[in-house]
Amino acid sequence: MTQKKNEIVEVSFKLALLIIRFTEMLDASQKYVIAKQLLRSGTSVGANIREAQSAESKADFIHKLKIAHKEALETEYWLDLIKASESYPNPEPMIDSLLLSVIKLLNKIIATSKQK
Repeated sequence: MTQKKNEIVEVSFKLALLIIRFTEMLDASQKYVIAKQLLRSGTSVGANIREAQSAESKADFIHKLKIAHKEALETEYWLDLIKASESYPNPEPMIDSLLLSVIKLLNKIIATSKQK
């Protein structure tokens, strides 16, 4: 039996990998504080989404996805701060693209789950 693809799980995992690579670059530039914050929030998105996959109830599922959504918004904040700062390198555009996809998917899944 083949397992059905789960888009939100896959996209958030790809996002986390790009965040890891970018924060390693920030660490190499001695931008430790922001790198650590971005690493935590950016990888937490996927971890919470993965955890939601084995939620104990619909309410638990929605709660875990809301936490993932908050972490995605925090990640967006750190990235915006980095882009606004002249002393930080810009992240690759794919990070923004994947993050936007995750946020949109989370919004849709949460709204749909609440309706059911």
